[in-house]
Amino acid sequence: MHAELVNFKESALAEIGGAKTPIELDSVRVKYLGRAGLISKLSESMRDVPKGDRPRLGKLLNEVRLTLSAAFEDRAATFAAQHDLSAIEDIDETLPGTPLRVGSLHPLTQLQNRAIQVFRRLGFALAAGPDIETEWNCFDALNTPPNHPARNETDTFYLFDGRLLRTHTSTVQIRTMLAAPPPVRVIAPGAAYRRDEMDATHLSQFNQLEGLYIDKNVSVADLKGTLEYFVRELLGSQVETRMRPHFFPFTEPSYELDVRLPGVNSGRWMELLGCGMVDPNVLEKVNEGRGDRAYDPEVWTGYAFGMGLDRLAMALFGLPDIRLLIENDQRFLAQFS
Repeated sequence: MHAELVNFKESALAEIGGAKTPIELDSVRVKYLGRAGLISKLSESMRDVPKGDRPRLGKLLNEVRLTLSAAFEDRAATFAAQHDLSAIEDIDETLPGTPLRVGSLHPLTQLQNRAIQVFRRLGFALAAGPDIETEWNCFDALNTPPNHPARNETDTFYLFDGRLLRTHTSTVQIRTMLAAPPPVRVIAPGAAYRRDEMDATHLSQFNQLEGLYIDKNVSVADLKGTLEYFVRELLGSQVETRMRPHFFPFTEPSYELDVRLPGVNSGRWMELLGCGMVDPNVLEKVNEGRGDRAYDPEVWTGYAFGMGLDRLAMALFGLPDIRLLIENDQRFLAQFS
């Protein structure tokens, strides 16, 4: 049987070496090493071998099995290498590679960062607050009466516990004054939420950038100078500005700042932001919340402003629909990379 095993091994190795394709090689593997293959049958026939010869022949059979297994692996590796080589043999390495699309910040983020940089040069610090707010921070402290339309459930997202999604980032101004005595000079970018029907010019979640400056002897002239500098730095020296009287519960007097820029929005005036001098009632509410007289309106004055970044982006980039900013369409976003 020893000679038979030797001949068996040589025959199997010859078939392995003669396989022309991976499929043929697998057929040879099944023939010899499969569950019902020849090696298994030889193992079963060992019980007919005299006991004295079993250890020697069993060892030889095991060596044959290992030799064939190694031969199959080597031949399979050869086929794999040949396949890899054939896959790249037609590649022209002198051709230029496929360009990769480089990502970039969202246009709203780019616009917000530009605005923050301008205000930082004016000495404003960055402040932040939670999106879920109390009614006191969002309305009461900002001199908004109980019957104001903004406090209606049809305009504001209320939670089951009486809290709400902030309708503006002015809540950060209140939190800043509650946390620190004057003077303060902060800007607060962030999301705001209102129950608006989503259409070409409205979103239920939008982005704002608000500012607050409280100090001694702050006047409308300081407000006007700050905003004109900001607009020129953000939009360029060709921009025109105008301030119109308006009404906000938390500022008195209050204004709307309009801008006009050649080539943008067909050269028409565009409302950019609301602003005004902080209403003394707001300072008194802050004193009430703090439990002291840190923001005495007889000593401290200040101004506040707020703008919607989404609407500004629409005008600057000439967008026909505000929903383009939230759809994550890469064909649209690639224009700002």
